Amino acid sequence: MSYPFSELIAVAHAMADAARAAILPHFRTDTLTAENKAADGFDPVTIADRAAEQAMRAVLARMRPADAVLGEEYGALPGTSGLTWVLDPIDGTRGFVAGTPTWGVLIGLSDDSGPILGMIDQPYIQERFWGAGEVARMRGPSGERDLATRAPRPLSEAVLFTTFPEVGTPHDRAGFEAVAHTVKLVRYGMDCYAYALVAAGQVDLVIEAGLNSYDIQGPIGVIEAAGGVVTDWSGGPAHEGGRVVAASHPDVHRAALDILAAHV
Repeated sequence: MSYPFSELIAVAHAMADAARAAILPHFRTDTLTAENKAADGFDPVTIADRAAEQAMRAVLARMRPADAVLGEEYGALPGTSGLTWVLDPIDGTRGFVAGTPTWGVLIGLSDDSGPILGMIDQPYIQERFWGAGEVARMRGPSGERDLATRAPRPLSEAVLFTTFPEVGTPHDRAGFEAVAHTVKLVRYGMDCYAYALVAAGQVDLVIEAGLNSYDIQGPIGVIEAAGGVVTDWSGGPAHEGGRVVAASHPDVHRAALDILAAHV
């Protein structure tokens, strides 16, 4: 199906601008507090998360009222257009609370087949990455340019990211470690920014588990438009979350899946 991608990208930019304005007054302030949503462990939510999602929903109500919305903080709103905006107002709230700049605003747009548009925005360092159709771009302090993922390379030369050292379950951890023992460099703790680095041609792989749809639909749209591949650990669709492999190139993706196959 053909979509008016220039119009839809403009809507995503408007939402990201609104989210920036809602979030930044709270970042690195002494007054910021976090509530814990988790019964076990620490899964924080802040006034900035809620304000950002409200701001993005207000943009959609004005510019795309027929579209459905699924957001981390305020759930699902039905629509009639066949399109759904999937929103994570702050991906990496733990990092946000800690004052690191690796959290981001995630915006995805999906039809029945999965994501057709994605945006990753980092308000504090003013970097924004987006992709839809044949468009993959980023904008930041150094200007604006096209996005393209890295050329293929052996896993022995690859850079691999994940957010948490434990990855997910012990079984998930074993799968990740099997790939990690093969690559050149492993880094942790980047949240959604790691996916932006795949799209920008800086790293080769992100492997994670236990994701929700709003954690991954925005990154899928960006990475696929930039030439990369995002699937679950079996090579199937990843837009509902769970175990995810994001790769810079189909060859790198296949090499990672071959190792992960014993842990699916």
